[in-house]
Amino acid sequence: MAEPSSNTSERSEDSRREAAKDKGAAGPPPWRTEGLPDGDGPQRPSWPRLLGWMLLLWVLFFGITSFQDVAAQKVTPIAYTEFVEQVRAGNVEEVYSRGETIQGKLAEAAAVPDAEDDETYTLFSTERPTFAQDDLLTELIDHGAVVRASPVTEERGALSNLLISLLPLALVVIFWVWMFRSMRRRAGRGMLGGLGMGGKKAKPVDPEKVRVNFDDVAGIDEVKAEVNEIVDFLKNPQKYTRLGAKVPKGVLLEGGPGTGKTLLARATAGEAQVPFFSASASEFIEMIVGVGAQRVRQLFEEARKVAPSIIFIDEIDTIGRARGGTRSMGGNDEREQTLNQILTEMDGFEGTEGVVVIAATNRADVLDSALTRAGRFDRKITVAPPDQRGREQILEVHTRGKPLAADVDLGQVARTTPGLTGADLATLANEAAILAARREQDQITAKDFADALERTQLGAERAVVMPEEERQRTAYHEAGHALLGMLQPGADPVRKISIIPRGRALGVTLSTPDTDRYGYDVEYLKGRIIGALGGMAAEEVVYGVTTTGAESDLQTATAVARQMVGRWGMSPEVGPVQVYPSEGDPRQAGASEALLEAVDTEVRNLIEACYADAVRGLEANRDKLQGIVDALLEKETLDEAEAYAAAGVDRVREDRHLVGVERPS
Repeated sequence: MAEPSSNTSERSEDSRREAAKDKGAAGPPPWRTEGLPDGDGPQRPSWPRLLGWMLLLWVLFFGITSFQDVAAQKVTPIAYTEFVEQVRAGNVEEVYSRGETIQGKLAEAAAVPDAEDDETYTLFSTERPTFAQDDLLTELIDHGAVVRASPVTEERGALSNLLISLLPLALVVIFWVWMFRSMRRRAGRGMLGGLGMGGKKAKPVDPEKVRVNFDDVAGIDEVKAEVNEIVDFLKNPQKYTRLGAKVPKGVLLEGGPGTGKTLLARATAGEAQVPFFSASASEFIEMIVGVGAQRVRQLFEEARKVAPSIIFIDEIDTIGRARGGTRSMGGNDEREQTLNQILTEMDGFEGTEGVVVIAATNRADVLDSALTRAGRFDRKITVAPPDQRGREQILEVHTRGKPLAADVDLGQVARTTPGLTGADLATLANEAAILAARREQDQITAKDFADALERTQLGAERAVVMPEEERQRTAYHEAGHALLGMLQPGADPVRKISIIPRGRALGVTLSTPDTDRYGYDVEYLKGRIIGALGGMAAEEVVYGVTTTGAESDLQTATAVARQMVGRWGMSPEVGPVQVYPSEGDPRQAGASEALLEAVDTEVRNLIEACYADAVRGLEANRDKLQGIVDALLEKETLDEAEAYAAAGVDRVREDRHLVGVERPS
């Protein structure tokens, strides 16, 4: 019995082999066939067939329910004379009149007139003749019948009832069809004008439309050199392959926002002279699971066709986060499928020979380890904020074509802007140009740059007229910040003090270091906390009470203290441990409740100790505090030289410290 079955199996295998040969003429079969559907691919749903089945089911349901209603309540038509006899006999319990049609119910069942068997009826209907002259209503009431009536309207037929009952179903079906097609259209619109399921194929960026090249990238020369090397490898492969070198499969650009990662990618597109594909990681993710993986396959497929080529994926942390986290509404399933497809494309069986992937992120710490391992992203390049020389170069790039006055020193501007990124400096140059245009100047002056820096860092000035008492309290508050900053050893110099309202603040004190800082010791950080609490301490010293103006100061002090204790191990009581992770709940990182409580206690002790030092320092230097306040009330804004002169503090003294506060040995 098994033999015929075996022959059938062999024949079907032969048929499949013949079919495979026929298909081979059109193109090579996939290297793996398990799991692939038979036939030419997935079939699209037949909406007419689906609607037909739904309509048939609805008609059957309507017919069954209508039949049940008719069977449950059988109404017997009778003659009008029979009806009158039943009324006069007092056997009519209630009637319902709709125009000349009368329906009713008998108190006791009566025999059906002229019936062959003993059939009886209780529910009846009859038509009242138009020529009837009897006083029917009076007789009904006299015999105790309940009379009801309704206005005459055009009665709907069964077909009308059916169509009306179908209306809600039709609306639901139309809504789902519209939503499904909308999702397909959104899925079809992919990166670069249509990379997606059923959409147009991905196209490389047109270099002629990219007006950025490596000359426009400044301040990150080391990063530019590494990326330029990849571009050179693709343009001149013989230079490297003769020594056995292989092009890196991937380059990961990591750095904070505004450091120039995307600008570098745009410059690469302008310089590459090879096909350059660009996409944002968020464009891969859709509501429909599987769309992201499909788009990744299409993107890499198009890149392989024109290899050597470059693929740039911006904000890759959107889909490249470590797998295995909590799931929410299927979003992680789609993200993980997309990530798995990227991993396969970058280092799978097919490989990506001649295709280099450049990705950018500002959260490299959350990326999946399989994505960042060697063999996928061979190079990891950190794009850090520029140093002083880099900032000057960036300012030179962003002031091209802008008329600068003779007093503008870009080197000085770079020295007073430590920590600013390339995007910040571009905004600064643009704001300076806007201010110059507003003032109807022909050139951009140094004052324009100074005012633009204040505007970007401190906010725009507000035309607020403060009461004199409030103005004086604000002056003491800002003077407290400034004086403690002047007296702290190694603290950042005070650049400007102002009691002109800006943004949400009634006054501001600006302090920046003379040089770029890359590390901070305990004393410097304690000085930051003391300086932040200086405004609150000044209010207590002068007025004996504090105000809500210290809200942001407390936020700053608490943030620094928590970092010192919970991340940088600067507390002897807690010890050299990291309690707070880079993101998320510290409890998920393994911190116990006792450890968290110890951190909270130490943070509070640290802030209270710094606040006590601030109060003692201001009490011991009350004359210097008053000197700054008097100058502020007179001029409202003090620059660096005016502030130090008003306080009577030497700007270049390195032995300055808070009088009344014991200096650490």
